[in-house]
Amino acid sequence: MRRVPLRVRVTLASAASIALILAALSFFVYARLQAELVRTADSALRTRAEVIASGIGRAGPAGLDTPDSWAGGLTQILTPAGQVQISRGLAGPTLSAAALRAIREPQFMAIPAAPGRPVLRAFVLPTTEGQPLFVVVGSAMTEVSQTLASLRLLLETAGPAALALACLAAWVLAGAALRPVERMRREAAAISVSQPSRRLPVPAAKDEIARLGRTLNSLLDRLQDARDREQRVLDDASHELRTPLSILKAELDLTLSRPREARELEAALRSASEETDRLARLAEDLLVLSRARAGGFRIHRMSTSLQDLLSRACAGHRARAQDRGVRIECAAPAMEIPVDPMRVRQALDNLLDNAIRYGPETGGLIRVGATVSGEVATVRMENTGPGFGDALLPRAFEAFVRGETDVTSHSGAGLGLAIVQAVARAHGGRATAENVPGGARVTMILALDRLPVPSAGLSSASASSG
Repeated sequence: MRRVPLRVRVTLASAASIALILAALSFFVYARLQAELVRTADSALRTRAEVIASGIGRAGPAGLDTPDSWAGGLTQILTPAGQVQISRGLAGPTLSAAALRAIREPQFMAIPAAPGRPVLRAFVLPTTEGQPLFVVVGSAMTEVSQTLASLRLLLETAGPAALALACLAAWVLAGAALRPVERMRREAAAISVSQPSRRLPVPAAKDEIARLGRTLNSLLDRLQDARDREQRVLDDASHELRTPLSILKAELDLTLSRPREARELEAALRSASEETDRLARLAEDLLVLSRARAGGFRIHRMSTSLQDLLSRACAGHRARAQDRGVRIECAAPAMEIPVDPMRVRQALDNLLDNAIRYGPETGGLIRVGATVSGEVATVRMENTGPGFGDALLPRAFEAFVRGETDVTSHSGAGLGLAIVQAVARAHGGRATAENVPGGARVTMILALDRLPVPSAGLSSASASSG
């Protein structure tokens, strides 16, 4: 059934539903008409019996007239012993004495007629006017049977015809309803890598198919954006890898071009080592981002002192900060929190590196602080300086997005904040960036598995360059 086209399945489902509806409607109409015809016939039999009974009460059986209308069906007047007083339509008595003794009130019953004749529907009316007698009137219900037979013939012929017309209508309507889907399918098949901007045609009607088309177009937009981002990342990664590789190749070629003294060889090897370290860091950063995007970026939580973690990170960057005349202030509560200390330290190093690079060369200030509230730890880093550019701020956490200083000097690959975001998300949190008066602020929120264990006091450390 899965391989049957949708249009055929819709038509078959419609046909089955309509067939059930027609069958139920036919049964209802037939049963209703039959009940109405029987009720009308029973009413006529009751009226006939009551007229005869009233005549018996006035003149008795001997003086009762027998009009011609009695000949249209069964009419008998019986004594309690089963003797026939008057009979029209049947020679012998219709009921025995035993059957008559069981009758206490008027009732309808079926009475066998002559062999080969239909069963009669009879109405028996006991009467006690003058003497106990039973008035029996009946009818073969021929007109009822003929009417019901005509109705059956009509339903048996008109029902299949109506079902066929309904199936044809369902086939046409299903085709019309699915035509926009077929157009979208053909357009989707025509979309290729060479034409990624093509989109599916969306019907003007505001129905489910139109919503499906808009949803699929939105999906195509997101896929194209993702493809464009991946292409940019690939281009930027290639560019970033090419620069140190070119420098490394040039150093090696220059060293091998002629004999060198030991001092020159050492300088060349040191330069090559620095470029190799740069390549290793870049490869490690790309691996982290790749695992983060693929959902394979795992962290190993352990109880870590938040104060020691921030203090060590700040201490590792003070020498570089002093060279640029930048002061670092660090403040964090002395609390144990469950985080991955290696990954959080990596994110802190990237934040401090960016803050030192973009801060002013003299008189700059970097504030690193942390707070813990419930099951969330928040790390904030503020630095003085120009802050994020208007074009850079919305894309600050994308890979290979760099500030103007990095673009001109090539001093950074633009992966620092992207890794900060990856670390924050791996901890169930997020990272945000914003401009504040006199500088910029980056906030990293980390979700904790359990409540932190408080220790004593709040520690702060600061260092300043001369």
